[in-house]
Amino acid sequence: MSADNSDTVRPPDATHGSSEARDLVWLPIPPEEIDGLPDTLEYAHWDGGPDFPTDPARCAFYCVPYMKKPEVCARPLPAMTNLRVVQTLTAGIDHIKPALADLAPGVRLCNARGVHNASTAELALTLVLASLRGIPDFVRSQDAGEWRSGFRPALADKSVLIVGYGAIGSAIEDRLVPFECERVTRVARSPRTTERGPVHPIDELPRLLPEADVVILVTPLTEATRGLAGAEFLARMKDGALLVNVARGAVVDTKALLSEVESGRLRAALDVTDPEPLPAGHPLWHAPGVLITPHVGGPSSAFLPRAKRLLRDQLNRFARGESLAHLVATTG
Repeated sequence: MSADNSDTVRPPDATHGSSEARDLVWLPIPPEEIDGLPDTLEYAHWDGGPDFPTDPARCAFYCVPYMKKPEVCARPLPAMTNLRVVQTLTAGIDHIKPALADLAPGVRLCNARGVHNASTAELALTLVLASLRGIPDFVRSQDAGEWRSGFRPALADKSVLIVGYGAIGSAIEDRLVPFECERVTRVARSPRTTERGPVHPIDELPRLLPEADVVILVTPLTEATRGLAGAEFLARMKDGALLVNVARGAVVDTKALLSEVESGRLRAALDVTDPEPLPAGHPLWHAPGVLITPHVGGPSSAFLPRAKRLLRDQLNRFARGESLAHLVATTG
């Protein structure tokens, strides 16, 4: 652990004495690259490296490094004795929430709702189209220098079921609209009505699954959703249906999925897997009808500008003592 302050950024008009009294913020993005940060705060850049930029005990607002292992993200937390806010740059919080158990009461955990909507929805649509139209087979044929034409299913006239209809689910539907789907059905934990139509409660899945040609999972990973797409769920999907997972790998029972895809009854397009990373030699790699991308729903060129806007907004709220956006839990 290092107490080197070389990565600490103080407003240019601040004296050393007044700066010491300012709340300290740790950011995984260099603060000088984020326009509009309040000058009443002090900033340090840490993106999961071996050395800490300052004494963690001074940190009041900790933005968790993006795409780092949970143990890396959690490493400074035991020493952050003055912490008041933990901000993730992911919509899911399962990688950091367990590490908050030993923090003092009152620490607020905020997620990055909205930051990944565009990127994840774009990938979900890509996976649907690539799988339906047989793009992986065409790529293999190109590698072999072989011209193999064929008749493939289109997304047009298909029935699509979105399981986990929140901000990302809504963004996925935005992108489905021009593709002339026969129907888009929405499912979430609780029923509600949207401008596009009803959102069904999750306990209606047994009735809705047999009607869907494409099932897109975008639900957060919780104890209620772990293994949601298990043997019974998959058995209710119609023959030839496509399962797309852009949620978390553990939402799907891998053994049950393997049974269905190896029989040829279902197909799958997976941005996340369980286990993850998927080890070499795992049967999912070569299962028929399975397309795998390595958890790339969020990391795209759409991420950084949206992450910067989120941090600018949250830190201005924090500096003014206002309520923070996207609050998902408070330690107690």
